[in-house]
Amino acid sequence: MLADVLKGACHCGAATWTFEGMPESATACNCTLCRRYGVLWIYDYEGERIAVAGPTTSYVRNDLGEPAGLEIRFCATCGCVVCWRSLTPGDDGRRRIAVNLRLTEPGPVAHLPIDHIDGLDTFTKLPRDARCVTDLWS
Repeated sequence: MLADVLKGACHCGAATWTFEGMPESATACNCTLCRRYGVLWIYDYEGERIAVAGPTTSYVRNDLGEPAGLEIRFCATCGCVVCWRSLTPGDDGRRRIAVNLRLTEPGPVAHLPIDHIDGLDTFTKLPRDARCVTDLWS
C-alpha cells in the first residue's frame, strides 16, 4: 500500500510541495515572521519526506543565533510562503525543512492537533490545547 502524500500549492499554482505520509501535528509559531505570515508548519528533512518544486525566491533570516539562519521561500509570482529550510545541516548532515500546511486542502488535515511554539521570547514548546487545524480555518 502506498503512503498518503499531502500536496500543497501557492495561490497561482507555480510553487508546490509534497509531504509523504501524514504529519502528527501542525505547528503555529508566534515569532516575528510566522505571526505575520499566518502559517502552519509541518516538518521533516530536505530530500526525505518533503519535496518543493517551482520558481521561488527567498528571504534569509539570520537573527536566530545560527551562523547562516533560515531561508524562507516564497512563490516568485504570487508571493505565498511555501517553506523554510535551515541553511546549516544538523550534526547528522540532514537539513531541516518545513512546509506551509495552509497551502493544502483543509479536509485531509483538519483533524491534526496544533502545537504552539513561543518563537518570540523563549523558543520553547507550549502546552498543547484542544485546538486542531479545523479550528484555525473555521
